[in-house]
Amino acid sequence: MPSAEPFSRQVRRCFGRRASHYERAARLQAAMAWRLAGHSRALPLPVGPCGDLGAGSGLLARAIERKRPDTALLRVDNCPELLAQEARSPQRANQLLWDLDQGLPGQLQGAALLASSFALQWLDQPDQQLQHWCEQLRSGGWLALAVPTAASFEPWRRAAARAEVPFTGLALPEAQRLETIAAQQLELHHCRRLRYSRANGGARPLLHQIKAIGAQASRSPRLSPRQLRQLLAHWPNPGVPQLEWEVLLLLGRKR
Repeated sequence: MPSAEPFSRQVRRCFGRRASHYERAARLQAAMAWRLAGHSRALPLPVGPCGDLGAGSGLLARAIERKRPDTALLRVDNCPELLAQEARSPQRANQLLWDLDQGLPGQLQGAALLASSFALQWLDQPDQQLQHWCEQLRSGGWLALAVPTAASFEPWRRAAARAEVPFTGLALPEAQRLETIAAQQLELHHCRRLRYSRANGGARPLLHQIKAIGAQASRSPRLSPRQLRQLLAHWPNPGVPQLEWEVLLLLGRKR
């Protein structure tokens, strides 16, 4: 029997298919990139390489470089189609196609700044990779992280439970666990769990929005048509604001 497809390959394929639409549809990701860049603006960085981990189309790297014109970030991502969205940018040469499930590339050892937004959750072992990122920072180096966490998608989870069908969204890391791992090596200067909600338009618009940016990869089997109808029938009434995302925003300095 052939081996199952590695999850990282499924993620790369899904994002690759929607790469040309990503920046138009990824509104929350863009907003978080600018928020994280604002917090990073005045960080006292030591000498050393800087990287955007899971850079995608470069939203976070560009935002930080606008706030800090003297700082250049290596864009690291496993999806060539997303990296190619910066094809006309002078930063095209500052890219590296790399699978972060293999750890950090040699170019970022002893990093002064490791920044990452909405990427850690796609890795096979987010906890271990976060620990590795912290280890690779040089003394006085900074981690700037935004990552959606396990309290996200509560309406979807509740609807799935009522419908007695599996929740098929991506399993997200626990915020408290990530905070604990980071605090073992970093002085945490900013650590907040941000909550984002919007009017509930129903299940189909939510699932369409996820698919529009290529973020539909999941380790769970797809629902059958019957299961999908059950889920739709148990979704909360449209128009009610619902919590959809909990995002951990963390900035820490290596001791």
